[in-house]
Amino acid sequence: MIALVGLLTGLGTFLVWWSFWPLTTREKKPKNTSPTLALLQQAGVERVSPSLFYAMSVMCGVIIALLTLAATGLYNLALLLFLVGIILPRLIIGWRANKRQAQIRELWPDVVDHLRSAIRAGLSLPEALMQLQYRGPEPLRPAFEVFSRDYRASGEFVSSLNRLKDRLSDPTADNIIEALKVTREVGGTDLGRLLGTLSEFLRESARTRSELEARQSWTVNAARLASFAPWLILCLMATQPGTVQIYNSFAGFVVMLGGLTVTIFAYVLMLKLGALPQEKRVLA
Repeated sequence: MIALVGLLTGLGTFLVWWSFWPLTTREKKPKNTSPTLALLQQAGVERVSPSLFYAMSVMCGVIIALLTLAATGLYNLALLLFLVGIILPRLIIGWRANKRQAQIRELWPDVVDHLRSAIRAGLSLPEALMQLQYRGPEPLRPAFEVFSRDYRASGEFVSSLNRLKDRLSDPTADNIIEALKVTREVGGTDLGRLLGTLSEFLRESARTRSELEARQSWTVNAARLASFAPWLILCLMATQPGTVQIYNSFAGFVVMLGGLTVTIFAYVLMLKLGALPQEKRVLA
């Protein structure tokens, strides 16, 4: 009996001590979204998982290597282009993501104007957002359609907004959604004025960025042509048997590897120096 009382007393003391610890120390931290998944979402390729994308990249490298070997007979060139072929899908997805982000960047002022008009007409925030699946810009309608179904199924506005923000993966969308969340929680009558100011700012920013990109496009295209021209000439030279014998040797492999390294370094340096500053997702 004395042992039982002592055991219960010790257990009660332990539970009291345990209750003073905050619950947040035992919660698991949310996992960060992988960069590949975020890039696929920005490119609008939502049905392809990162693992499938990696498998497709390897398959692309194999196909390019086999085609190069069949066309030129250069084993060393086929090996190098196999490595390039693995990187090529990521470059294409990155180019598509940048192009889609530039297109969406020009559409956000229209989205803000639609929200402002709907709120002035007396609609609530959820109703105004759900109206965008019919009246919003065409490329953004699927995302707001998913938001509408999500909100109707769950009834949780903030959670649906967070999932919409992850689906869009856009810095401007983050700013708009966070402003809507704050307005939803604390209220306020200046939302229409805020959206009007934001719409003017977004239009001016998109106009300035388009002018800068148009001015530097010819320089970027010339640099790309200068990067790909030597390899095109090498493929044309591979039609001669003597060239095939020379470049299939170890010395030829070293020359091509050095040329590929210089080409990639120069191309990446050109992209870094000529790239305009991208807005980061601070509120992601």
